[in-house]
Amino acid sequence: MTFEEIYRIDGSNMHRLLKEFPGQVEEAVSIGKSVPLKIQGKGIRGVVLTGLGGSAIGGDLLRGYLSSEMRVPILVNRQYTLPAFVGRDTLVVVSSYSGNTEETNAAHREAIKRRAKILCISSGGVTERLARAKRQTLIKIPHGFPPRAALGYSFFPVLIALTKLGLVRNKSREIAETIRLLHDKANEYSTPDPATNRAVQLAEQFRGRMGAVYAAGERFDGVATRWRGQMAENGKALMFSHVLPEMNHNEIVGWNNPADQLRELYVLFLRDKGDHRRVQQRMDLTKQIIAGHTAQVTEVWSEGVSLLTRMFSLVYLGDWVSYYLAILYGEDPTPVKVIDSLKEELGKG
Repeated sequence: MTFEEIYRIDGSNMHRLLKEFPGQVEEAVSIGKSVPLKIQGKGIRGVVLTGLGGSAIGGDLLRGYLSSEMRVPILVNRQYTLPAFVGRDTLVVVSSYSGNTEETNAAHREAIKRRAKILCISSGGVTERLARAKRQTLIKIPHGFPPRAALGYSFFPVLIALTKLGLVRNKSREIAETIRLLHDKANEYSTPDPATNRAVQLAEQFRGRMGAVYAAGERFDGVATRWRGQMAENGKALMFSHVLPEMNHNEIVGWNNPADQLRELYVLFLRDKGDHRRVQQRMDLTKQIIAGHTAQVTEVWSEGVSLLTRMFSLVYLGDWVSYYLAILYGEDPTPVKVIDSLKEELGKG
C-alpha cells in the first residue's frame, strides 16, 4: 500500500481528517471551555444524550467512561421520542452534527415540552435555530465534516460541560494525556507501512472476511460500537459486535453453525487492564472456545494510563483500521451514498 494508491482511492481525503484528529480534540476542548452554560447542575437527576450515528457515539463513550463516577444515570437515546422519566430534573443533551437529523429534532421539541434542562451541540441547521429561538445553551462546532469524523467535537465539549455542572470531576490531566497519545499514534498510523503500522496489519486481516469485535461491557461497549460503525461507514464492510460477560450467556452458543462461514470470520478482542478480573478470565476462555471454530482470532490491548486515554487509543486504532480496509477494497472511505439515498426517500414522505 502506497500513498499514491491512497490518494487515488481516497478522493475526499479522509486520511487528512484522521491524521488531524488530535488537533480536532485540542480545538474541541477549547470550544468546550469557552461556552458559558445557561443551565445549572443543581437538581439534575439524570442525563439523556439524544442523537443518531456519529452524533450519538460520543454519548456512548461518555456513558462508559463516566459509569463509575457519575452519581446520576446517563442514557443515550436514539429515538424520535424521549423516555417517560425525562422532565424538569433531566439534562437533555441534543447532539446533531448537521442540526438536521429528524429523529433528534423531534426529541429536541419533546424535551422543550417536558421543560427539561437542554444543552445543544451542533454545527447549525434546525438544532441551532431552535436552540437560539429558545435561548438554550448551544455549543457551536465547526461544519464540513462527516459526522463520524467529528467525534472530538461531539465528545469533549460535552465532557467539559458536565464538569462545569459539577456532575464529574475536572479531567484536564486525562485530556492532556489523551492528546499526547493521539499525536503519537497519528504519526504512526498515517504512514501506510504494513511492517510497522498495526492499523494496516489489522485491515489486511479483516480483508475478505466478516468481522466480529468483542469488548468488556462495563466501560468499552461504546468502543466496540464505534468499531462496528466505522467498519461499516468507512470500510464499507459488515462487522458485528457484542460485550462480555453478556455474550457468554447467549451468543457463545451460536459459534457452531454455519460452520463453513464461521471459519472465515475474523474475530478481534478489545482488551483493557481495567477490565473486571472475571471478565478478563472470561475473555481468555472465550478466545479458546472461538479458536476451535475459526483460526482468525486476535486481541489488541489499550494503551495509556488514564481510562480516557485507554479508551481513545482503541477508538483511534479502529478508525484507522476501517480507513485502510476501505483502501484495500478500493472504496473511497468518505461517501455514504446509501444513507443519503435513504434520507432522500424519507424526505419524500
